[in-house]
Amino acid sequence: MGAPHNKKRYGEVWSQDRISLSLLELQFLREFVILSGGWAWHFLSPEGHTEYKHAHDHKDIDVFVDPKNVAEVMYVLHQRDFKKVWTRYDHLPSEENFRRYEKTVETDTGKSIRITIDFFVKSAVPSRFVKEWNVVEPSFLLSLYSNIHSSDKCWAVQASLRLLDKNIDPLDRIELVTIPKE
Repeated sequence: MGAPHNKKRYGEVWSQDRISLSLLELQFLREFVILSGGWAWHFLSPEGHTEYKHAHDHKDIDVFVDPKNVAEVMYVLHQRDFKKVWTRYDHLPSEENFRRYEKTVETDTGKSIRITIDFFVKSAVPSRFVKEWNVVEPSFLLSLYSNIHSSDKCWAVQASLRLLDKNIDPLDRIELVTIPKE
């Protein structure tokens, strides 16, 4: 589980370069993946929202890949110059076959940004089509915070838990990107 947030840092935003460059790389994978984690919350949030760091995590890109699409995803990642990165999780037993790929991209200002894609091979992931992207169904996404995702303190996760407890679909709800008052 994620560490408690430092509330003094609420209001910090992700760099637009990170968002734009990550979205560019995701475009090449769009038809083969289901977005999870912070990028699922990104597309479930209202369009045009402020990219607060504590609303959802953009440090990496979490995706599910159906076994039938693994070869195509691997091909695209190779073509886009992503390299396999070994992690401590690679040899742990799990239901999902986990893989991590990274590449470093230089921005227009000369700054380097590392784009990390964590993908999990799994079939039959509950998902929905939102804003032209396949994203993990919110109720299933919330269940992943016990084993796959760790940022369970992000505002989108906490707001979605409250909304779903009231049988309210979190899609496009402002609560997903609103700084908590408590």
